[in-house]
Amino acid sequence: CWEVRKHNSSEWCHFIRSNPDCRLDGGFLDYLDGVFCVFPPRLLPLAVTLYALWLLYLFIILGVTAEKFFCPNLSAISTNLKLEDKVFSLTSPLHGVTFLAFGNGAPDVFSAVVAFSDPRTAGLAIGAIFGAGVFVTTVVAGGIALVKPFTAASRPFLRDVIFYMVAVFLTFVVLYVGRIRLGEALGYLGLYVFYVLTVVLCTWIHRRQRGDGLAPPGPWEPEMPTDVEEAEPSGTNSGDYGEEYRPLLPSQDSSLHILTTALSPLDYRKWRRKPWYWRLFKAFKVPVELVLLLTVPVVDPDKDDLNWKRPLNCLHILTSPLLCVLTLKSGAYGLYQIQGIFPVWGLVTLVASALALIIFITTSNEEPPKYHCVFAFLGFLASAMWINAAATELVNILRTLGIIFQLSNTVLGLTLLAWGNSIGDTFSDLTMARQGYPRMAFSACFGGIIFNILVGVGLGCLLQMTSSQPLVKLEPDSPLVWVLAGALGLSLVFSFVTVPGQCFQLGKAYGLCLISYYLVFLCVALLTEFRVIHFS
Repeated sequence: CWEVRKHNSSEWCHFIRSNPDCRLDGGFLDYLDGVFCVFPPRLLPLAVTLYALWLLYLFIILGVTAEKFFCPNLSAISTNLKLEDKVFSLTSPLHGVTFLAFGNGAPDVFSAVVAFSDPRTAGLAIGAIFGAGVFVTTVVAGGIALVKPFTAASRPFLRDVIFYMVAVFLTFVVLYVGRIRLGEALGYLGLYVFYVLTVVLCTWIHRRQRGDGLAPPGPWEPEMPTDVEEAEPSGTNSGDYGEEYRPLLPSQDSSLHILTTALSPLDYRKWRRKPWYWRLFKAFKVPVELVLLLTVPVVDPDKDDLNWKRPLNCLHILTSPLLCVLTLKSGAYGLYQIQGIFPVWGLVTLVASALALIIFITTSNEEPPKYHCVFAFLGFLASAMWINAAATELVNILRTLGIIFQLSNTVLGLTLLAWGNSIGDTFSDLTMARQGYPRMAFSACFGGIIFNILVGVGLGCLLQMTSSQPLVKLEPDSPLVWVLAGALGLSLVFSFVTVPGQCFQLGKAYGLCLISYYLVFLCVALLTEFRVIHFS
């Protein structure tokens, strides 16, 4: 499909529509048809600009969905499964390396799974996973050392770096062989299970050595500060906006008032206090939040009412299943007609409406039902479908931009996709460091990306095998893959040698070295992509 720009502009549309390689699997929009057929050739810059803006908005959708809907429901599920029960004292690190890691890495993992589903976009997944690894372990880790020099936790750091180096080496071997079989894909997931067991075992040994059953906060069991600057609420459909302004005495609100309040993504008092750039960004997020509020329930175990909003939650009984069937396989299942007569979405609407009516009649506005925890699973599924749909569009639009600019999927993955998926972690880790928790932020840099590479590659390839063939071909689409793999491995070796060499005391010199290393790597990667540097 890359040959399209070599043809005359009058032939672009015919080439795109007649070439099977130009078909985008999945997704709701055909970006290639849009840029080469809908827009005339002279308006190609306008089409690229609109696509770039839509790409940024897709990153906003991913971030908002993961932060305010996916993670809170995941936390509620872990609480309902009693993962924090004091009877089993090891569940805090177990929660961290499973539920917390999944919540933080959801955009990365879903993007990788979607990219691996098509051999033509597998380079995006490799580029994004390796690119995010280089970015987080150099720029983010170096930024933390610059912001707040500190002493790193020795054993968690060495453990995480060793596991990450093993995962990178395993991926390097898979790329060199050019394929990944079922046993190797399961090996990725098995290595992550082994990592989880190692974290739990190390925590248990550390606590036994202390003798008091307590351990200082590790990378996955932080004690969050209590004097943090005013933060956004974790679940947006909770009426949290303006929580401090609620009356002290409870009042009987009507169902309509509860519904309109719960659907409001804005706290107007906070809006007036915030600076203009915050309000501008919030204005972009409001449409996304409103749609998510309508389709994704959020359960908050920290609230007395568990965030029970009876009219809205009953509406979720209808909208969440509809969302799932209409986004699964880009609506192919939802639009399927049973016996060629009745569509699946119509059947889901009838059943869900009846169930919503029953729940509305048998519950009250004041007290959540005993089965309210089921809404956490429903919200988890609905938010996962939103993330998957946004990730599918993201991968398709990146492939389109690669064809337009004649760029490999790898360079798009290590730049745009890696930066977009890592920007949230960057700000949160640097903010955590400024607040006096650099060890926690630094540990998150190495611990979180282990989940992304092992589960992203393992699960992504495993799902492709179950749907097509017993192996996945991973042929590098450019020499840049080897530059990327070598740069990531070298950065890990550098930290593995220098951090213990400094007695785990990390300062500004270490941070400057890491950031300089990333800038040099980025220059070499781009020069390799544009064939200024050649590798035989």
